[in-house]
Amino acid sequence: MTQATAPHLNTNVQETRPTIHYQVEMSQPETHLFEVTLHLVDYPSPILDLKLPVWTPGSYLVREYAKNLQDFVAFAEDKPLPWHKISKNHWQVDKTGISELTVRYRIFANELSVRTNHLDATHGYFNGAALFFRIPGCEKQPIRVTIIPPRLEWQVTTALPPVAKETNTFLAGDFDTLVDTPFEIGRHQLYKFEVLGKPHELAIWGQGNFQAQQMIADIQKIVQVEAQMFGGLPYERYVFLLHLFSQAFGGLEHKNSCSLIYQRFGFRAQDKYDRFIQLVAHEFFHLWNVKRIRPKALEVFDYDQENYTPSLWFCEGTTSYYDLLIPLRAGIFDIQSYLNNLGKEITRYETTPGRKVQPVSESSFDAWIKLYRPDANSGNSQISYYLKGEMVSLLLDLLIRSTHDNQRSLDDVMLKMWQQFGQAEIGYTLEQLQEVIESVAGIDLTDFFKRYIDGTDDLPLNQYLEPFGLELVAEQQEEPYLGVRINTENGREIIKFVETGSPAQAGGIDAGDELLAIDRIKVTGNSLSDRLKDYQPSDTIEVTVFHQDELRTYSIILASPRPTRYQVKPVEHPDSMQQQNFAGWLGVAIATV
Repeated sequence: MTQATAPHLNTNVQETRPTIHYQVEMSQPETHLFEVTLHLVDYPSPILDLKLPVWTPGSYLVREYAKNLQDFVAFAEDKPLPWHKISKNHWQVDKTGISELTVRYRIFANELSVRTNHLDATHGYFNGAALFFRIPGCEKQPIRVTIIPPRLEWQVTTALPPVAKETNTFLAGDFDTLVDTPFEIGRHQLYKFEVLGKPHELAIWGQGNFQAQQMIADIQKIVQVEAQMFGGLPYERYVFLLHLFSQAFGGLEHKNSCSLIYQRFGFRAQDKYDRFIQLVAHEFFHLWNVKRIRPKALEVFDYDQENYTPSLWFCEGTTSYYDLLIPLRAGIFDIQSYLNNLGKEITRYETTPGRKVQPVSESSFDAWIKLYRPDANSGNSQISYYLKGEMVSLLLDLLIRSTHDNQRSLDDVMLKMWQQFGQAEIGYTLEQLQEVIESVAGIDLTDFFKRYIDGTDDLPLNQYLEPFGLELVAEQQEEPYLGVRINTENGREIIKFVETGSPAQAGGIDAGDELLAIDRIKVTGNSLSDRLKDYQPSDTIEVTVFHQDELRTYSIILASPRPTRYQVKPVEHPDSMQQQNFAGWLGVAIATV
């Protein structure tokens, strides 16, 4: 292999229709290596460009999938073909005079997440972006994929349609569809069921304490409620892929499927099961909001670099707002569970100092360098577009409902976005999004967007909740305020976060310090709260730490207690309008809370 000095991209190959066929083997799954073969026929140019995506839609981080590629070779019949690597994810093959060629390579797959690849003795899972080359100019060509499992008992589950009379062979209409359709291969449990007359599948890899029939019944309810909201299901078949692992959590949306990963024993306790149902509701909602209703910047994916948009707060945050509301509407959550979970989300928001620093539109734009790469200062300087987007969506829904006596809501915004942009898959701009919201709200929202989306003003949550008979109740911590968070790591008490403006920061304590003692008596992360209860605000304490292996003692002046928890509760005597608004929003009487 030699390093070329300049790329040579082909721009006119769409005039012909080359045949593209990928074959994926895993002959030794214990090695974690997928063996990929690309058969290409009638590619017209003498130079073949192959580019491996650097990210996958729905997960906004450049993940450098090419780092896992090895053993690249190209040949025609038995003759090796010369090739060069042009950049980190770009290969070129010289196929002058050749009409049919083969490219082979292997992909190391030992990262179990919804956005990567995983192969071991029990199963194989892959995302197209992390496995298949894009051929510039041929993105609209159909692509066949043949899977060769290592064992006869391994089955293949994917949302791609099978090719008739070809074993384990599937057809993607274009490269975007190939990237958007993950595969699960192995001895997973497969359940088939119908919703609204359409077939659905649930593939579960891994052991756990789930009850399949309860899970399927609740998934059916989620599908029905969301379908009713948008006026039907925009697919012919849908696949849920679920991986069960030790302490995992996550999901990735696709147009006709989703990948979920969850803790294997997270289904018996009600709060943990509710979290799983929330995850299902979130990823399924994405088949409308994100996969079809998507920002202009994501209308055509650029797989080689970041795709910037200020609207991820609507893509993810609004979806997060509905992932709590949908299970309530489906009858899976009761009203108290809903309000408790909403209180937890508000607590996360109100206890994140970065909300006063980073606007949610900037958080959206900077997802590529910030959200997925947290550091010791992230909590002080950033806010998640998931979290603040959820809070902003709550305000918008309440604003629209209170303005129109519950005859209009954020549901109408979603339906209008679906009809105007989603059905035709036309990307929207931030200005168009605001126009749609304003058209439903019937009011000018310029100031709202300026303050709460492009600005960092405090969200007036109580002001918006009050017409619905609700209020935020803050619970103060019992002990004076120090301003640190501690994790126990290998028997050491490590300070992971120091809040900006806190007594700890003012006194010189740093993230990464090892906490040893308060007033010369050993303290742990678990005992810190109880120890601080022995002091009063304005007391001075001596905090001893190891700072980069150097023993240091700091004098810290404690501050007044801070709120640590927020609950959403009914006001003491809701009037008739508040009762009516509450019932119109959440579907039950406020007296039932």
